[in-house]
Amino acid sequence: MADKISFEDVNNSLVDVFNNAMWIEEASLRDSEFSDITLKDMHIIAAIGGQGEVAASKLANIVHVTPSTMTSSIDKLVRKGYVERQRDNVDRRLVLIVLTSKGQAVCRSHDAFHRGLTHTMFSDLDNTASNTVQNAIFKLQDYLKNLVD
Repeated sequence: MADKISFEDVNNSLVDVFNNAMWIEEASLRDSEFSDITLKDMHIIAAIGGQGEVAASKLANIVHVTPSTMTSSIDKLVRKGYVERQRDNVDRRLVLIVLTSKGQAVCRSHDAFHRGLTHTMFSDLDNTASNTVQNAIFKLQDYLKNLVD
C-alpha cells in the first residue's frame, strides 16, 4: 500500500520551492550583468518577451499592476535600455512596448533559469509520474488563474 500523502508536507514544500526560487532569481540577478533591475522588472520584461510587442495597459493586466504603476516601470526600463516604445504600424495612436536587444538578453536568461527548473523536476520521472506532476501543476495553475480572474 502506498504511503499516505501528507498535505502539510506538500504545502511546506511548495512554500519552500517558491521562496527558494525567488531568492535564487534575485541573487542571480544581483550577481549578473543585469544587476540594475529588480526581479519585478525582470518579470515585466519576461511578460513583454512572451507577447513580442504589447500595449502598456495589456501588460499591466498581465502582471497584475495598475496602469500608472506600469507606466512608471516602463519609464524606468526605457531609461535603462531594456525596452522601448514604438508606434503601432496600423494604428499610429497606439504605443507598443518592445524589448531591446538588452531586454531580449535578460529575457533569455530568465527563461533558461525556469527551463532548468522544469528539466530538473522531470529528468528522473517515468511517463506516469511525469503525467501526474504535469496534471497537478495544471490544476494548481487553473486554481490560481481563477483566483486572479
